[in-house]
Amino acid sequence: MSVADNFKNFLNNIKITNDDQISLRYGEITAALNREFRETDSKTANNLQVGSYGRWTAIQGVSDLDMLYIMPASKWAGYNKSGGQSKLLEDTKNAIKDRYPRTDIYVDSPVVRVLYTNFHVEVQPVFEQEDGSFKYPDTSNGGSWKITKPREEIKALSDVNIEKNRNLRRLCKMARAWKNKHGVAMGGLLIDTLAHNFLKSTDYYDERSFLYYDYMSRDFFKYLADQPDQEYYAALGSGQRVKVKKKFQKAAKKAYDLALDAISAAGDDSENDKWRKIYGRPFPAAEKVTRAALETLASNRRFDDTEQFIELKHPIDIRYHLRIECEVSQDGYREAFLRDLLSKRIRLNVRKSLKFYVVQCDVPVPCQIYWKVLNRGPEAERRNCIRGRIVADGGHREVVERTDFNGDHIVECYVVKNNVVVAKDRIHVPIQ
Repeated sequence: MSVADNFKNFLNNIKITNDDQISLRYGEITAALNREFRETDSKTANNLQVGSYGRWTAIQGVSDLDMLYIMPASKWAGYNKSGGQSKLLEDTKNAIKDRYPRTDIYVDSPVVRVLYTNFHVEVQPVFEQEDGSFKYPDTSNGGSWKITKPREEIKALSDVNIEKNRNLRRLCKMARAWKNKHGVAMGGLLIDTLAHNFLKSTDYYDERSFLYYDYMSRDFFKYLADQPDQEYYAALGSGQRVKVKKKFQKAAKKAYDLALDAISAAGDDSENDKWRKIYGRPFPAAEKVTRAALETLASNRRFDDTEQFIELKHPIDIRYHLRIECEVSQDGYREAFLRDLLSKRIRLNVRKSLKFYVVQCDVPVPCQIYWKVLNRGPEAERRNCIRGRIVADGGHREVVERTDFNGDHIVECYVVKNNVVVAKDRIHVPIQ
């Protein structure tokens, strides 16, 4: 397939497939609040879908959905007083809870979280202002009202998307696939803002489309890698502050280098595999490679392919930061950290002890941790020891392994909250 066909199929593979279910949940919540505050049964009036889903930049696996419920102006005086912010959030929670008592619902200021099986909805009650912005309740520091301007963000993205030949929304979605593949803790509004800023900085893609998405990927990751360290960005449209959770430049530089490799491999059987290293399994495998792999599997394989894939078990929507480390030791004495050895391009010898463990994780508890240890290479195949199963953490946030034989091995860690993978990290383990 051509570059254009590959990226078309990639974007088709990451599109949201549960729109009907999401719309149903939005409607149920809206109806419950309309009954409480307006004595109507409408499932569509007085709400505004915001966040990535509202900007049409979300992808398959999105778990964090946002909606505003626009309160009647007549209720303002009743809540604009001491303790009114907390009361508004409690009243919103209770209205939804009365209608759906078996659903897990709780206040997490400044929103009410409604938890479903594969996603949750953050409901924010707001009062609309004359300029189209909204006041929302903040319970910190004794309570106050703050301003949000999602309509300006939605409009800015829509306008630039049209101006840039519909490339902006597609780039935002591709960037989400990248951050989910590599565990980059970037919020949706930050991704959309950076993609917006990138395309506004050049006119090269104003009249180009899928055939140039390999170059657009390369240039976007270069743009991200070259960004200066800063704590926040001005959001597209609204100009409000968007916090940078964790630095993304190093991961972007790696993606840029991989994009250069993929572009250099254009037309080769390895081209698609190189793009899959950036964007993950949703990027289509090469047809020739797929047919050859099936033939090999049927006739020549001498090992059990036991690898499991986390995206087949849980939706992935990376929103938090996770970092794992590995101590390398022999005979009980720690020699070094694996990442330090890798930075010096030192490969491991056999008969080493490896302890992988979580050193940073900002996912709120409760959550579940899983590990995957994958052996690669001819020696792993000869020994029929590919492994790759996903197993639950034993409670110590660590797993211990040994360097038994040559190959390029992988250890991955996943954090699951509310049935969604919200953080992940991996370490490459080269053994010789």
